[in-house]
Amino acid sequence: MFARLPLAVARSSSARLFAAGAGVQMSRNVHSLPSLPYAYDALEPHISQEIMTLHHKKHHQTYVTGLNAAEEAYAKSDDTKDKIALQSALKFNGGGHINHSLFWKNLAPASEGGGQLADGPLKHALERDFGSVENFKKELNTKTAAVQGSGWGWLGYNKGNGKLEVVTTQNQDPLLSHVPVIGIDIWEHAFYLQYKNVKPDYLNAIWNVVNFKEAEQRFIKASK
Repeated sequence: MFARLPLAVARSSSARLFAAGAGVQMSRNVHSLPSLPYAYDALEPHISQEIMTLHHKKHHQTYVTGLNAAEEAYAKSDDTKDKIALQSALKFNGGGHINHSLFWKNLAPASEGGGQLADGPLKHALERDFGSVENFKKELNTKTAAVQGSGWGWLGYNKGNGKLEVVTTQNQDPLLSHVPVIGIDIWEHAFYLQYKNVKPDYLNAIWNVVNFKEAEQRFIKASK
């Protein structure tokens, strides 16, 4: 899904560290802001055009810029202490790029099937693991709203037990313990201009534009 990300820091930064320590020269990918698969106003009235424009053009772009700068500094440095100091910037900006690249595809206009969960593998798995689709939505909303500060709420697939589970991550930490199926951004920049500090209203509204077709594809791929 993130072909341009070396699983941007999340998983292959360890390979970069090893190669750098061994004196191996590695070409550096330059990350860029992905295009949205819909217009900025396509998710209205549930997510406003103003929010989508700022969220994509400003906030996501900031993570892309920060990730490129951190990777460039890392590649240029021969000092182990400097490389270690860069890890927080790599994790934060790399995670922000990973999470948002997933988030945009996670949404779809209501006119193009957003919010519609068809009968199929994902629905059956949600009913199996949560009792009902509504129980799943309630659990994800509750746990996401409870995130202190900024972070993400996730529906993730646990490869260890073969179940779908609700988990949260802080700040821009990418989801590594599970395969992400649905992610909800609970940073204020994702909702405040429209919903102020009323997180539950935002969380209830977003289900009208969740791209369940994309989520089902992720689930099927993860569970093979």
